[in-house]
Amino acid sequence: MATIDYLDQLAASAPGRAYKQDVLAALDLQPGQTALDIGCGPGTDLADLAAGVTPTGSVIGLDHDLVMVDQARARLAASPNVEVRVGDAHAMPLDDGTVDRARVDRVLQHLADPVRVMAEFGRVARPGARIVMAEPDWDGLLIDSPDLSRSRALTRYVTTEVIRNPDIGRSLARLATRAGLTVRSVTAVTPVISDFDTADQLFGLRRTTARAVDAGYLDTNAPAWLDRLASEPFLASCTIFIAVAEAF
Repeated sequence: MATIDYLDQLAASAPGRAYKQDVLAALDLQPGQTALDIGCGPGTDLADLAAGVTPTGSVIGLDHDLVMVDQARARLAASPNVEVRVGDAHAMPLDDGTVDRARVDRVLQHLADPVRVMAEFGRVARPGARIVMAEPDWDGLLIDSPDLSRSRALTRYVTTEVIRNPDIGRSLARLATRAGLTVRSVTAVTPVISDFDTADQLFGLRRTTARAVDAGYLDTNAPAWLDRLASEPFLASCTIFIAVAEAF
């Protein structure tokens, strides 16, 4: 349940609420539409989609993880216009031309073939359907420190060892075009986090630092370095790109 807890905490945090509202606004949901959440996790955002399409519309949550799907189904059990399906985003269990709106939120960074996922959206999309994609760019993980070498080493560990597609944020427009979509806009949000505990919660700083030490990216004094950062004025940020694209 740790992953579910993390997703809930991120969604409830001020940075999480802010960019998710930007994604929701960009979707421009209308009554009667069919909205798809690709990689819906425990259903964190399905209720907002359902509210946007109203009871005259429908919402489909898609996730490959059975635990996530069970959690999402339990949470949305009282919403008759929400269906949660088990499936692979690379081969979505949806008919051609059935979706009006889709969102994908911090999912493409982990997937084997983001272009194929975008092309799958193109397949299931009705003409003029819109997809909004929100993805971090992990080269933009910045942690203020007098010792920049350690801060940079931690970012390098994340981009090299932790995230499959660490530069996906900046690549969204290029990859969407390759998938046959028309990109309408790309914006970036860079939340600034001045509370160490919040940054630790969102970025897993202590856990990731320990793993970076084990992997040889940081020396054994790195945990003490992180403790010092926690006791001083603190700042961290990571850029999230939001791309809006359409299928025709």
